Amino acid sequence: MEDAVVPEPAQADTPPERPSVRPHRRRFVFIYGLLAAVFVFGLVGTVLWAGRAINPPPAWSAWKPSGGGLGAAKQIASHVAGTYHLQSGKQLVDVIAKSPSVAAGNQQIPIQFIALTGKKGVIDADFPVDPSNSLVYSLCGLGASCSIATGTPSVARGTLVQREILELALYTFKYVGGIDHVVAFMPPKPGSPPTAAIYLQKGDLSQQLKLPLARTLSPKVPLASTIAIGEQKTILATTNARIYQFSLSQAQTGDAILVLKPAA
Repeated sequence: MEDAVVPEPAQADTPPERPSVRPHRRRFVFIYGLLAAVFVFGLVGTVLWAGRAINPPPAWSAWKPSGGGLGAAKQIASHVAGTYHLQSGKQLVDVIAKSPSVAAGNQQIPIQFIALTGKKGVIDADFPVDPSNSLVYSLCGLGASCSIATGTPSVARGTLVQREILELALYTFKYVGGIDHVVAFMPPKPGSPPTAAIYLQKGDLSQQLKLPLARTLSPKVPLASTIAIGEQKTILATTNARIYQFSLSQAQTGDAILVLKPAA
């Protein structure tokens, strides 16, 4: 008789291993955290934007011109000129805004270059100018050769004229796009021809342009006799070193050059 085959006992099925959920859980936690951070940053940004909309930063000035270019410069000239007065109450000077040019007889000659010289007359620097980057203001009184017809010339009155030029330049650099050069021809003493001009570049006033205008010049324009000491210092520190005697020259190419020599 053959031996009987005894079947081996069946082994219990081993349940399959369940995949770990920890990697997925970490991934979800990271994604939810990232979304939460984005939400918080968005909420903070919205709050800041709303705060600025409700409480916008102060304007640079209470008044500003509309448009740009020479049209805006003419508005600036009219606005500023109307706020400066003599002791008598009459307007200090008229202000004429124009493209870079200088009067020669009965004609206006366009200026192509500004040349700065040392006291010995040697040119130290020159700058090409045109209507896109430069403006000229002529401050003209009602006397002969644009002199101030009434009142007595004085240092204080000269400081007031310099204040007016500084204000013209600040408005121009702030609101007239592309302008980097401002030349302001000053009224001469009675009986003398015009010889003096203040030349300012935008970089000369970079600090003042970052602050509201009222931080540089008081909103109420003073008379010559009432300029505050602190404001006098600001005016003279900004403009005194930029007063020049001007003359007109011509390059070999025929271009007109406004030559500026430091005033004595």
